[in-house]
Amino acid sequence: MEPQPWPEPAPEVARAVRAKNYGRRVPLPVAVRDRFGELFPDAEFAEAFGPTGPAGWSPGRLALITVFQMAENLTDRQAAEAVRDKLSWMYALGLGLEDTGFDFSVLSQFRTRVVEHGLEEKALDLLLERLKGLGMLPAGGKQRTDSTHVVSAVRDLNRLELAGESVRAAVEALTVAAPHWVATVLDVTGWSHRYDTRIDTWRMPSSTTKRDQLALTYARDGFALLEAVHDARSPHWLRELPAVQTLRTVLLQNYTRATDARGREQVKRREKQDDGGDGLPPGHLRLASPYDLDTRWSAKRDMFWNGFKLLVSETCTAVAEDERTAPNLITDVATTASTVPDVKALEPIHRRQHRRGLLPGEHYLDSGYASADAIVTARERGVALITPVLLDQSRQAREQLGFDAANFTIDFKYKKADVLFAMLRDGTFYEPSR
Repeated sequence: MEPQPWPEPAPEVARAVRAKNYGRRVPLPVAVRDRFGELFPDAEFAEAFGPTGPAGWSPGRLALITVFQMAENLTDRQAAEAVRDKLSWMYALGLGLEDTGFDFSVLSQFRTRVVEHGLEEKALDLLLERLKGLGMLPAGGKQRTDSTHVVSAVRDLNRLELAGESVRAAVEALTVAAPHWVATVLDVTGWSHRYDTRIDTWRMPSSTTKRDQLALTYARDGFALLEAVHDARSPHWLRELPAVQTLRTVLLQNYTRATDARGREQVKRREKQDDGGDGLPPGHLRLASPYDLDTRWSAKRDMFWNGFKLLVSETCTAVAEDERTAPNLITDVATTASTVPDVKALEPIHRRQHRRGLLPGEHYLDSGYASADAIVTARERGVALITPVLLDQSRQAREQLGFDAANFTIDFKYKKADVLFAMLRDGTFYEPSR
């Protein structure tokens, strides 16, 4: 790629756009080009492309197309058609009427390059920098942050489906990579009967006993497959296949395998246990799909979902009633695993806002972001957290027995904690000395 400045809108396209929108508000792509000009210069994406090789489409314009695509909720194919057919998009991109655009697959290839080279925030950074230059986004002020759930683009699987589908995914990967090896190691007829189609509870027995037996069958098949892969006579590279590694993790997380006194192998499903012995791994480590290793099951109040968590920060500066209302502008976007607590995401948000020169003076949050450390750290950055503090969830507070946090006051001058009082089981108050 050789960075080039964007051409000005073609005169014939500009005349058509102005004529069609005379007396009306112009479409968003036209307003963006008129207000911001060349918003995403090609040079900002140069590190993701080689200096030699076949000429590619302008990455800056592909970034702008991606923004328009998301704004209008278009598929890649529809976005590529819009580049060819819509006058407003031609105007924003500086294309002439004769331009034939590009194949829709270019958009997915561009996004892959962006992710592989760590440029996910580049478009947002460039937009915020331009807004700061126009005086629309001053530092300080008020901002707010909240999170929402993002459902993963995979099928929700229960533990039984996960085990069977992990075996099936590994078998399919091995069949593609080493079909002759699979034919010599596996009972193809028997395995095909169990793993020819995707594992689905609709095709499983309704009896709980039979389902438990099927879960152990999937586990034994999985362990047998792993033993065959790790056999000294098998090609060593088979064990490095991602699907094989995923199967190994799923089996370790959901099953135990031991040998009894008679030397017979005992395979059991892991279950939740109070003492933690042979129990399931914590939620942030537990795989939920053999096809997306980052998605996790999580719960927040009455919401239970399989996916991720999206955190969005935006300005919320109030204006007088007689003034024109300023738009709320997004200053940060972050995606985390669904199991990451909101409070863990606050410090990274402030670091990114500090890098952009957009730290708020007042940051409005719900109680999920509040902690003593977060409040102190934010204050050191000059940010006041406007948030309710979490209630005391200790055992003493829940049971109203013994001393909880509310029974103590901190004397910062002498670095002492004073106990106020505590209510005993019989309802009497006890006030000890310091």
